[in-house]
Amino acid sequence: MERTLILVKPDGVARGLTGEILRRFEKTGLILIALKMVHASKDHMSKHYGNDPDWVSGMGKKTLENYEKHGIDPIKEIGSKDPLEIGKKIREWLVTWMASGPVVAAVFEGNDAVEIAKKMAGHTLPVYAAPGTIRGDFSTESAALANAEKRPIQNTVHISGNLKDAAHEINHWFPELSNK
Repeated sequence: MERTLILVKPDGVARGLTGEILRRFEKTGLILIALKMVHASKDHMSKHYGNDPDWVSGMGKKTLENYEKHGIDPIKEIGSKDPLEIGKKIREWLVTWMASGPVVAAVFEGNDAVEIAKKMAGHTLPVYAAPGTIRGDFSTESAALANAEKRPIQNTVHISGNLKDAAHEINHWFPELSNK
């Protein structure tokens, strides 16, 4: 049995998708064991995402790839070609946006919960998310548009990436579950 954290992001909450999103996870057989709606502070969101240089740099690399694909000059657009520096800016946008409105935090438990939730959510870039996934069905967000507007991609849900992340995130959002 594994546990994973799922956050319905501010765009998902604002669009009234929370019930549908949670229902989809329940229909797989995953068990909802904790749930709350929170208007998180920037500090809370910053601790959620952490500052792992590999993760931050990875966001920067994805942005650089997106700029190259669309023929955008990263220096002109964001002021840097350094993946870490770009990633830091995107992380800041993400923290600010996630603290801008309510999010719904949920812990689900079940066999292979982390991988099942990731597959159900779909690719983080909605353009690559398959139909039938949450992001494929509920987000048409464009990375190019998000970058041009200097904000994160609004893709309705956050899903724990692996067991280590899930443990950290569950403890952060639901410390009362950490000893269970």
